[in-house]
Amino acid sequence: MPTSFLSVEAKEEIWPLKQPFRISRGSRTEARVLVVTLSDGKQIGRGEGIPLARYNQSSASALAQIESITSEKNLNRQGLQDLLPPGAARNALDCALWDIEAKAFGKRAWELANIPIVSEVETSFTVSLDTPEKMSAAAESNTKLPILKLKLGGDDLDLSRVQAVRETAPAARLLIDANESWSPSHYREIVWALKELRVELIEQPLPADADEVLESLDHPIPVCADESCHITADLPRLTNRYEVINVKLDKTGGLTEALRLCERARESGFRLLIGCMVCTSLGIAPARVAASFATWSDLDGPLLLARDRDHPVPYANGKIGVPSRELWG
Repeated sequence: MPTSFLSVEAKEEIWPLKQPFRISRGSRTEARVLVVTLSDGKQIGRGEGIPLARYNQSSASALAQIESITSEKNLNRQGLQDLLPPGAARNALDCALWDIEAKAFGKRAWELANIPIVSEVETSFTVSLDTPEKMSAAAESNTKLPILKLKLGGDDLDLSRVQAVRETAPAARLLIDANESWSPSHYREIVWALKELRVELIEQPLPADADEVLESLDHPIPVCADESCHITADLPRLTNRYEVINVKLDKTGGLTEALRLCERARESGFRLLIGCMVCTSLGIAPARVAASFATWSDLDGPLLLARDRDHPVPYANGKIGVPSRELWG
């Protein structure tokens, strides 16, 4: 990209959800997103990030990180990797840089990355943590969708939750996400029953700082690292613990590191899940580029919102199309 001084603006936006979204760590009724807008005087580039308390981030801390680099004279994607740590602020900036670079060269972002884009990918749809009855009802409202991802809580109701959804949606592919809420004994007690229920992926069952026990547990179902894997440097210690890596741009700090992580993970024998936070289509569009590599995609963030941005990413029947030029990249 031609190097020139870029003006940088950042702001927080609040997007209401259709209904409360609950996981093992708590619930929310809105998505607070960080939006970065870059301008070189001719083109404008935008990117979105989601600061998360789980990773010691807030909107204020992310905005302060952005402010710290606004005087950089030759801001570019490669230099950014050293200027800011992985996280929401770097994600929003990195994706805005991809966007403005694509416009400067008149190409789509995946062409710049030399990645073939597939016309559509299947995405899972998340069923929020609740009672078995309410999760079953949520599944019933979405029985036409091909993949459901169930949030579980590490309590005695987990197996009943999955059983209830399986009865309601016998044909659906099921993924489950424990968000670090399980103990090793809970894992042992229910993993084989989950196998019988045709669950095909278990995401982050144990806390990230206590996942070494996965090396000694049976894995009848592939286990996916989410909170345990942020960037490429995390991969070596995960080799005997997980079969799958969840790549999220808010963890990697943007598409640049996400693509690197995807490449290294595949070389190391991991399969990929491309995931997201609860976000708008502006946060999904860059992740959609990486989804061409993935075995699973979990890019349903905008479907949980009461409304989305103009020119949203196209969703139909559980599949995501190609983001428009007007939106990003």
